[in-house]
Amino acid sequence: MPASADLPPSLRHAQPAQRPQARRREHARRFAAATLAALGLATGAGSACAQSLQELYEAARAFDATYLAAKSLAASAEYRVAQTEALSSPSLAATAAATLARVDPPTAGGVLGSRTGQAALNGRYPLFNRANSATIEQARRSLDAAKADLDTAEQDLIVRVAQAYFDVLAAQDTLATTRAGKAAITEQLASAKRNFEVGTATITDTREAQARFDLSTAQEIAADNDLRAKRIALDQLVGRSSVAPKPLAVPVTLPALAPGNVEQWVTAADDQHPTIRRARIAVDVAQLETAKARAGELPTVDAVASIGAIDQRGSAIVPTSRGTTGSGSIGVQLSWPLYTGGATQNRIRETLLLEEKAGNDLQAARRGVAQGTRVAFFGVQSGQAQVLALEAAEASSKLALEATQLGYKVGVRVNLDVLNAQTQLFTTQRDLARARYDVLVGGLRLRQASGQLGTGDVEAVNRLLAK
Repeated sequence: MPASADLPPSLRHAQPAQRPQARRREHARRFAAATLAALGLATGAGSACAQSLQELYEAARAFDATYLAAKSLAASAEYRVAQTEALSSPSLAATAAATLARVDPPTAGGVLGSRTGQAALNGRYPLFNRANSATIEQARRSLDAAKADLDTAEQDLIVRVAQAYFDVLAAQDTLATTRAGKAAITEQLASAKRNFEVGTATITDTREAQARFDLSTAQEIAADNDLRAKRIALDQLVGRSSVAPKPLAVPVTLPALAPGNVEQWVTAADDQHPTIRRARIAVDVAQLETAKARAGELPTVDAVASIGAIDQRGSAIVPTSRGTTGSGSIGVQLSWPLYTGGATQNRIRETLLLEEKAGNDLQAARRGVAQGTRVAFFGVQSGQAQVLALEAAEASSKLALEATQLGYKVGVRVNLDVLNAQTQLFTTQRDLARARYDVLVGGLRLRQASGQLGTGDVEAVNRLLAK
């Protein structure tokens, strides 16, 4: 926002007692100062076209390494499920072997030898295997857990992009108010010097204004550096350079907090939050692990079949058939572990305790999410109240500055009073802008805390930006 827009009306008009020529010179000087300040801000933001939050979020989804890693991990879970489901499908294996035998007997009959080749196809189809069924169901549940992790990563990306976006806007506002304050202090310094020259003020006024001017210069340098750092962070997040976020549309209208009951947010969080969903899945997986351990006491039944051939050539070492012999078989195979040395029973006891742990982890996740949701809700509620208070404070600070300047002209206020009133106004304007951004980001964090954050929320915030 331009520095001149931050100046109260009393700073944009000449004193009534000035002569017309002096008044014109004063207007020209103030216009030049405001123009330079505006150009200073435009230098930082004019290097690229302004971009919306929605546009930068889409760019971050295609660039952010953390999100892309979570996306790849979720995609790989589908293939892991397909691998596990193969346990319930038939399998077929081919085997082959070749043998060469030579014997040199101590007779005149010569060397005896044979060449044997054999090949076979062996098939198996599981008819009953409780352990495999539990393993397959665990893999399917792990796919749901991977999707919950992806939801968590996407919600985290939304918050990170929004935070970086509004951090840049807040840094721009801080720099703008700092420069506007410096321009006002410059005018007050010039006024103090003129009054000192004509003998209507002491050197103290000049020195106070000079000290405040030097401080504002240091603050301007710090604000400019902070803006550079915030822009670098946003550029790094979205994979672009010289990003220029769009500001909020004026007048600023913040969305209402709905629903207004914190318990409704907590209830929604308990149903939808990815962390709770994942914890519930962990309980299911632990229960399936117990079922798989109990399956160690049950038999397994498989349908088996094989077909093969043996080809034998050469002089026989011992009397045997020669030529090619085929064979085939089909049947049902039963395997029942009768004694495992206590391994199965101890595995069952272990999984029961792990199941209990998963249940406790679920309770801890629910409590943590409920606490985080309540904290986020009251944070947004407090932020909205703070915005209203700062808006009132801004209006009061403008009136106070005008009254102080008028008192300074008539001699009932000193230069330091004017400087303090100016500082209070610009500090209030800076804090108000920051508070508005905090409310918007806090609203996204609240929806994240309750597990409801999505791309629709990005679009809702995006509609609050300037076109």
